[in-house]
Amino acid sequence: MKIVQVGIGGMGSAWLRTIQASDEVEFAAWVEVNDTIADEQAAKYGLDRALIFKTLDEALNVVEADGLIDVTPPQFHRAISLAALDAGIPVLSEKPLADTLDAAQEIVRKADQTGVLHMVAQNYRYSVPAQTVKRLLDSGELGAVGSVAVQFYKGPHFGGFREQMPYPLIIDMAIHHFDMLRFFLDRDPVSVFGRSWNPPWSWFGGDASASVSFGFEGGISASYDGSWCATGRETSWNGSWRLDCEKGVIILDDDAVSVQRWTGVDGFQNVNTEIERVPDVAMPRTAQAYLLHEFYTAVTEGILPATTCQDNIKSLQMVFDVVRSFESGHVV
Repeated sequence: MKIVQVGIGGMGSAWLRTIQASDEVEFAAWVEVNDTIADEQAAKYGLDRALIFKTLDEALNVVEADGLIDVTPPQFHRAISLAALDAGIPVLSEKPLADTLDAAQEIVRKADQTGVLHMVAQNYRYSVPAQTVKRLLDSGELGAVGSVAVQFYKGPHFGGFREQMPYPLIIDMAIHHFDMLRFFLDRDPVSVFGRSWNPPWSWFGGDASASVSFGFEGGISASYDGSWCATGRETSWNGSWRLDCEKGVIILDDDAVSVQRWTGVDGFQNVNTEIERVPDVAMPRTAQAYLLHEFYTAVTEGILPATTCQDNIKSLQMVFDVVRSFESGHVV
C-alpha cells in the first residue's frame, strides 16, 4: 500500500519512522511546504528529494497513492482532507479532525458523500495502559462506572502554532483525554461546564489551564483538571485517572494500572482488598504503528476502524462545547 505523507516536520518524524518500519505500507511521495525541513528530513531519513512536493496537487499529478496521512497543523486539515476524498484517496489524519467544528462537519459530509474512508489518529486509545483499563472495564468484574476523575499536568515548550492557540490545552491536547473518556465509558457526554485561565508565568498566548465537568449518558460524571504550563510534578501524557466503580476503583497513574476491590462493610467502614497492579495487556503494535495497521486493514480489507471521522467528531464536539462553556460561563 502506497502512502503520500503531507507534512514531514515536527510530528511528521514519528510517522516517517513508523511507515519506514512497516512491512505493509510504503511511501509514494511526501508534501512539505518548507524547503529547509524538506532538505533536513530527506537527509535524515533517506527520502528521495525528487518526490517531496510543495503541494498535494503536484504530488498526485506525479504519483499514484492508495492512502494519505495528514500531519499538517489543524487549520489545514479541511483543505487536505477534502482534496484527498474528492480524489478517492482514503485519509488518516492527525488529530484534531479540524480546527473548527464547521470544518470538521464539512469533512464528515464529504466522507459520507464520497464513501471514502477518513479516520483520525487518536493514538492514545492504543497504548498499553489505555487498553489495560479498557480490558478491565469490559470484563465487568468491577461493575458499573459511577464517576471518573482525570488530572493532566505538563509543561511542554513546543513553540509554533500551539503557543498562539486561544485554548491550547483543550484544543490541541485534551482531545486525547476526551476521546479516551468516550472509549472507556462506551458513552457520549450530554452536558459540560468548565472554566479556563492562564497562569502569570505561562508561555502560551491563550488559556493553558482548565477545570471541566462532564455529564455522560447513564448519569456518569467525569472531571478533567489540567495545565499545559505546569512547573513541576508532571503526569504522564496519558494523565492520571481514577474510575470509581460499583465494586472497586481503577487507578491509572504513571502509565501503570492498579485496582482496589470493595468487599463489604465492617461497622461504618468499607472493607477493601490491597491495591494491586493489573498485568499489562500484550500489544504487538501500539500508538502510530497500531493506527497505521488499522488504516492498512481498513483500506485493503474494508474493515471499519474505530476512529472514523464520523465517530471522532463526537470527541471533537466535546472540545468545542467546552470552549462554548468557557466563553458563556454556562452549562452546555
